[in-house]
Amino acid sequence: MFVHNATVGLFGLGAPRLASASAGEPRTDTAATHRKEDTVTTWLITGCSSGLGRAFARAVLGRGHNVVATARSAEAVQDLAGADPDRVLALELDVTEQAQITETVRAAEARFGSIDVLINNAGYGYRAAVEEGDPDDVARLFATNFFGPVSIIQAVLPGMRARRQGTIVNVSSIAARTSPPGSGYYAASKAALEAMTASLRTELEPLGITAMIVEPGAFRTDFSGRSLTQSDTVIDDYADTAGARRKERDTTHGTQPGDPDKAAEALISAVESSQPPLMLVLGPDALERLRTSLDALTADLDAWEQTTTSTSFHP
Repeated sequence: MFVHNATVGLFGLGAPRLASASAGEPRTDTAATHRKEDTVTTWLITGCSSGLGRAFARAVLGRGHNVVATARSAEAVQDLAGADPDRVLALELDVTEQAQITETVRAAEARFGSIDVLINNAGYGYRAAVEEGDPDDVARLFATNFFGPVSIIQAVLPGMRARRQGTIVNVSSIAARTSPPGSGYYAASKAALEAMTASLRTELEPLGITAMIVEPGAFRTDFSGRSLTQSDTVIDDYADTAGARRKERDTTHGTQPGDPDKAAEALISAVESSQPPLMLVLGPDALERLRTSLDALTADLDAWEQTTTSTSFHP
């Protein structure tokens, strides 16, 4: 299992604490790779304290499935377990801590028999011009946004491979494709997650397991609030680029057009479809930004095609 060693000493080690101690019989059903709506499955979701993770958990429960709801504080997800103790296992999980990851997967499989769907949703934003970025800040960002999901994937895959079924969903961001100023490090952490997921999908497809990327646009969550950090260093030369997007100048919080509950329903529909996409883009704003980015890339390719094709040995 792989947890980036830059996190050692940054967060406290320890096994996850249960917010619901209700016992339940292990599940014995063996669902097909792409689950039908009338099949009860178990979903492990990280980052359920608020935002998209909370919406995902509520929607999955609304469909009648089991949920292993995790957050860095068990108290933050205790209400989910209290409302439906038979179908919710609420655990404390810091995705940068290998011991907690291992124990979370063990507890989930002991309680429900299997993990059928993993949603790697936990993560946060970081604003800084590339020159302003602090190495320790960037290491923590990648530990949470990339290396943490990798470690959880590695922990759940033995069970999925044994059953020859399962779905892994990695929540990215439209920033991975558009790379706005001031979000270079955040975009890089999500781009790494996307590239890894694309390879993972091809590796797992012969085993009856699928992997997919979710690219949300702007949703009305706390991402631009407490889930957004920034560098302490501020360089005046970047005031009109990266500086314009620092937290103190960001007015988007609370006004984002995306509805987290609708995003959750869209995600479940994709997971339960017979052909889940490699990448699910969520929000018309994300779709427009992605198409603009692809158009610009295509224009570059066309403009430099002659140079590109001039590099082979002559026959």
